[in-house]
Amino acid sequence: MLSPLARTLSSAALIVLFAAGCGGSDKPSSSDPASDPARPLKVVATTTQVADFARNVGGDRVSVHQLLRPNVDPHDYEPSPADMQAISEADVLVKNGVGLEKWLDETISAAGFDGPVVDASQGIQIRKGDGSEEEAGDPHIWHNPLNVKTMVATIEKGFAAADPDDAAAYQANRATYDAKLDALDGEIAKKLESVPADRRKLVTNHDAFGYYLDRYKLTFVGSIIPSFDTSAELSAKQVSDLVAKIKTTGVAAIFSEASLPPKTAEAIGREAGVTVVAGEDALYGDSLGPEGSAGATYLQMEEHNTDTIVNALRGTSA
Repeated sequence: MLSPLARTLSSAALIVLFAAGCGGSDKPSSSDPASDPARPLKVVATTTQVADFARNVGGDRVSVHQLLRPNVDPHDYEPSPADMQAISEADVLVKNGVGLEKWLDETISAAGFDGPVVDASQGIQIRKGDGSEEEAGDPHIWHNPLNVKTMVATIEKGFAAADPDDAAAYQANRATYDAKLDALDGEIAKKLESVPADRRKLVTNHDAFGYYLDRYKLTFVGSIIPSFDTSAELSAKQVSDLVAKIKTTGVAAIFSEASLPPKTAEAIGREAGVTVVAGEDALYGDSLGPEGSAGATYLQMEEHNTDTIVNALRGTSA
């Protein structure tokens, strides 16, 4: 019996093969971008975050196809025929790594892609796993801007290896983005320092902000979903324990996430007697938001998250 993902991949792969067969021999090869200097490097990026990083590093020298849509949980991804086609024609594929894209190897194989895969997590100190199936460790590495500097450096190297003629441009773009990341890091630290130390405590939808908490010295009290994986659920006892912990630690608010339903968080908030931050103020955890939202880019996402956290913990309105 094929899994739902395997069935989806099989159908999408057949469509791609049919399209390739109908296209004749006029389709240009994507295996050697240097053979056509006018053609942008074809990049497939898995998550919304690494796609944003790829665009910043690549600039106008890359064409980025993003697999995951805004506010879509990475665990819920199913490839479309367009995704399979893009993967099959890519010069470079960029992934987050740390086991976040569990579906990727199977998808790459079905698409027939044999080009370079850039693992953006290389060189980053990974937080330990939470005891669930996320054995590779905490994959939410982007919630520390200094980690992102390492990620974009890795992406830059991958682009330069695939397209040596534009290596200087990739390096310059990365340096420009690094400066923005340094500024963001300083801004986040300054804002969070304005929160009294005894109020720097977080309860979130799921355990997605560990790198952020470590970097800026906040205390993680607990999460509505007891795992890095959003498919996990709290037991009745765990709900009761979390409510008790919220009450005894004096947590000021529970933070919902834009890509997850707030229903359980709101129920726990009512029982614990604390504010639940949801709706337009919800944090961006696993995904960037759509164009025009407060989390449309990585820089906007982290600024929005920080402002939301600071306002809620200080008890002030946005």
